[in-house]
Amino acid sequence: MRIVRPSVTLVCSTPDLERVVEHMGRVCYQSTHKVTETSAPGFIRMVIQRGHESVLEHASVDFLVVTDRGVTHELVRHRTASFSQESPRYCNYAKDQFGGELLFVQPLGLEGMALAQWIEHMGAFESTYLWLIKQGTPPEIARSVLPNSLKAELGVTCNIREWRHFLRLCTSPKAHPQMREVAELIRSELLKLSTPCFEDIP
Repeated sequence: MRIVRPSVTLVCSTPDLERVVEHMGRVCYQSTHKVTETSAPGFIRMVIQRGHESVLEHASVDFLVVTDRGVTHELVRHRTASFSQESPRYCNYAKDQFGGELLFVQPLGLEGMALAQWIEHMGAFESTYLWLIKQGTPPEIARSVLPNSLKAELGVTCNIREWRHFLRLCTSPKAHPQMREVAELIRSELLKLSTPCFEDIP
């Protein structure tokens, strides 16, 4: 049994995404003649201020997210996104490819005896799962004993408009703490890609 931290890895994004957004957005205003080397950030800020966010849909960003299965259940409810999720139905964690062990994501806020109890229970889940597999139980049945804390990898593709919507919801203090943790990691990466597309989201 291993405990891992949530993580986010940028896989790819629309090349030169700010220029793509500007060029496509200026079609609406027939103002492509105003495009310069430095005009994209100002144009993006203008369309966001006007609420003309549909033009942001012309650019997308893909991430590989590592979190627990409980958080993935929340993430996949964003319906204008595309997802590819690690499947414990097909992944046999007893095999060498997985090191014959399960990975779990530690919930935020557990300390002392509560953390010790959680660790003990994760070990029991792992032991039960591995025992079931050893008895010949297919992974798709053995997975029924696995908890929400099981580590899961999720490929996520969203256009810029949907990423903005995601950040508004999932960086809010009302969001689940572990969802907020993942959302903050994503926000940090998105701001590196484009400040004007995301700087106005608190």
